[in-house]
Amino acid sequence: MLLVVEQFLNGLQFGLLLFLLAAGLTLVFGIMDLVNLAHGSLYMMGAYFAATFAAWTGSFLLGALMALGATLVLGIVLEVSALRHLYGRDHLDHVLATFGLILFFNEAVRLIWGPAGLALPLPAWLTVPVPILPGIHYPAYRLAIIAVALLVALLLYLGVMRTRIGMLIRAGASNREMIGALGINIKLLYTLVFGLGAALAGLAGLMQAPILTVQIGMGENILILAFVIIVIGGIGSIRGAFLAAIFVGMIDTLGRAFLPNLLRQVLSGAAASTAAPALSSMLIYLLMAIVLVVRPEGLFPANRR
Repeated sequence: MLLVVEQFLNGLQFGLLLFLLAAGLTLVFGIMDLVNLAHGSLYMMGAYFAATFAAWTGSFLLGALMALGATLVLGIVLEVSALRHLYGRDHLDHVLATFGLILFFNEAVRLIWGPAGLALPLPAWLTVPVPILPGIHYPAYRLAIIAVALLVALLLYLGVMRTRIGMLIRAGASNREMIGALGINIKLLYTLVFGLGAALAGLAGLMQAPILTVQIGMGENILILAFVIIVIGGIGSIRGAFLAAIFVGMIDTLGRAFLPNLLRQVLSGAAASTAAPALSSMLIYLLMAIVLVVRPEGLFPANRR
């Protein structure tokens, strides 16, 4: 029972982190029609900014807030200086250009911070276990991640569904030409959307930083899952990204936790431990394939929200 509850919460926490990354990616892809492979680099920069600012200020919270602002500014500068020139061009151009940005950010990090990874220590009040059920304790920081991510998801939903800017974002996700014909400043809207996506990616990176080592290329593997999520949930759909991220986080976490014991019935211990992560990933890709066959537009496409 203890293991099941812990792994369920781990899956929820991982899924919510994936949502923060995928939400910005699906908005950028859905509204700007931009395939941004460098989105994972913004996730990485958020982690590096947080580790640096926390070390400078001696405060985890202040460092996190400064990192969030720095990633927002970085995203805006990146959109204005580089990505704006890619609008309306072929997706292959997007892939090549943003892949170049991945290489640029990796080398920039290597030059500024060095090849060794960084650590982001937590304050003492976030390291204590918190009782959640009788006899069951869970790390305070992981509970904080769940709470912050749920709050951000709620605010993002209200912002997209209940505000004028959100109305423009939803309209842009379903019909970019129409909002341009209505006289909306498309360039400003794109800049705001990309800055929001960068801030969400940076938030995911800085919250993951105390759990994993902050290192070069840390956003590249998780970016693959983010793309899987927006395919499952529907491009441009916040609700779809949220639900798909929870599904993917649960499958990945629970698969890695429980599949080894099942596989040991037919495989050796070492083989089972090696095969379990691969099988978990296969289940995620199988889910994506099924969605593509049954509902190619995703479970919750933007124009049906």
